[in-house]
Amino acid sequence: MKKLIAAILMAGMVVSMAACGTDKADDAKTDASANGTEAAGGDTFTVGFDQDFPPFGYVGDDGEFTGFDIEMATECAKRMGKEVVLQPIDWDAKDMELESGTIDCIWNGFTMNGREDQYTWSDSYMDNTQVVITKKDSGITTLADLAGKTVEVQKESSAQSALEDEDHTELLASFGDFLQVAEYNTAFMDLESGAVDAIAIDIGVANFQLEGKEDDYIILDEVISSEQYAIGFFKGNETLRDEVQSTLMEMVEDGTFAEISEKYFGYDVCTLKAE
Repeated sequence: MKKLIAAILMAGMVVSMAACGTDKADDAKTDASANGTEAAGGDTFTVGFDQDFPPFGYVGDDGEFTGFDIEMATECAKRMGKEVVLQPIDWDAKDMELESGTIDCIWNGFTMNGREDQYTWSDSYMDNTQVVITKKDSGITTLADLAGKTVEVQKESSAQSALEDEDHTELLASFGDFLQVAEYNTAFMDLESGAVDAIAIDIGVANFQLEGKEDDYIILDEVISSEQYAIGFFKGNETLRDEVQSTLMEMVEDGTFAEISEKYFGYDVCTLKAE
């Protein structure tokens, strides 16, 4: 009887140790994914993006993800011999997605200015400015005219960061109200309905959204700030960054970057210099 009990206890210990070993292996895998070491050598390239941020990333008329950065990332993955995985994310959860290893990078009109130490970055590939859109008959023609008005931005966007920095303290304080929404589609509906007076937004997105609506809306000539777009990787993941950067330069040198750029902007937006 004692021998039987001992055997049962021993079997339980073996199962427990095996389970513990599995847990540790899973933990190690999670850690590797989180710091990018697994992603760098895998067969997939998972790109995090905001699916409501045209022309950089959005859902096309065919129901498929498309956009300037989407096409750039897809071509980049193809050249690296990886399968691209397009992963739409909530923009205000982008850091959590990157840190958990759910995505390999953030590639979607992502501003590097003010975030230089938070990620491992590619070289900047495009310049961008933050502008204000309002209705043509609003009477708003300068940033000073926003005093007492309701201004809206996408939460955690570059426009929000620009308006909240110390260079724009007085401008922000002059607003009657400053609102944040989850996506710019909502902001444009609010502007159209009159719920807000103006939207602060990236110039590329502004031009895309106002195509065909130039008689009803204007972009103020006075800009809020200028910035640069780059691809953001988990801090320290230089292996994958270097692979993507090298491939991106190939696309610059053979004209692919310019071709995709012309499709979405009508000109070559590239700030990278071919060697």
